[in-house]
Amino acid sequence: MVIHYNGIHAPLWEPRSAERTPPTMLTLKLIMTPLLIASVTLVGRRWGPGVSGWLMGFPLISGPVSVFLALQYGRAFAARAAVGTLGGQASVCVFCLGYCLVSRKAGWPVSAVAALAAFFAATFLWNTTSLLLLPTATIDVIVVVLVLLLIPRQPAPEGAPTTPRWDIPARMLVATAFVVGLTTFAANLGPQLSGLLSPFPTFSTVIAVFTHHQLGADSASQLLRGVVVGTFSFLCFFLVVALLLPVAPMFWTYLAATAVSIGVNSLALRFVRRAPQPIPG
Repeated sequence: MVIHYNGIHAPLWEPRSAERTPPTMLTLKLIMTPLLIASVTLVGRRWGPGVSGWLMGFPLISGPVSVFLALQYGRAFAARAAVGTLGGQASVCVFCLGYCLVSRKAGWPVSAVAALAAFFAATFLWNTTSLLLLPTATIDVIVVVLVLLLIPRQPAPEGAPTTPRWDIPARMLVATAFVVGLTTFAANLGPQLSGLLSPFPTFSTVIAVFTHHQLGADSASQLLRGVVVGTFSFLCFFLVVALLLPVAPMFWTYLAATAVSIGVNSLALRFVRRAPQPIPG
């Protein structure tokens, strides 16, 4: 089957084989994931969980994945996957809302399971239809606004506990295991479902669970609220990719998407930091 996307013709899907699968993508994830988890953790300890969540609004994994999809399967494939990624980020917002609501009355294990169930339920609903760019982006914006209204902004509690030495290594290990698992099971899903699963909340799950366990449900909620605020930057990145990639060179497409993402997330940071937050120890 062939897709026709803004004049670009490409196979809708070709199964992966050992010869066609570049090891660079998996290597990149294995290197970047633990480093990014450590960085986001340290940022959260210095400036608070809201800013840590904001940092996760950047397409830290989905962006590189999109580049490799374009290199391996062509620009039309990656542009179609970008539309799916927009829908997937709305599912991430549903994940954040689910975690925040459940964490008010339950601990981190139940909260994490409920939130992941909400993510997969939203992903299933998205995948029952063929996604179009503008309707998907519009629904995303509506979801973000509604979730922000439902997650109240409040300062993180004082007196963060001292974390053990194994804390950051444990976060890095758990996050890397998530990424490896996702890479294994998402190998032959096609452009739309690959895009929907691309923003799987690896970082959000790991850091929300650790934040909830160590600092309480309120801090975890503020972290996830920051993730939702950062979604505006994420959406702008993939909106630019979906629009430009079929008609413009890859380099300029991803450069423009990155510039727009940084600009939008810089504005969002001011919104995140309005709420007074103590500096965790």
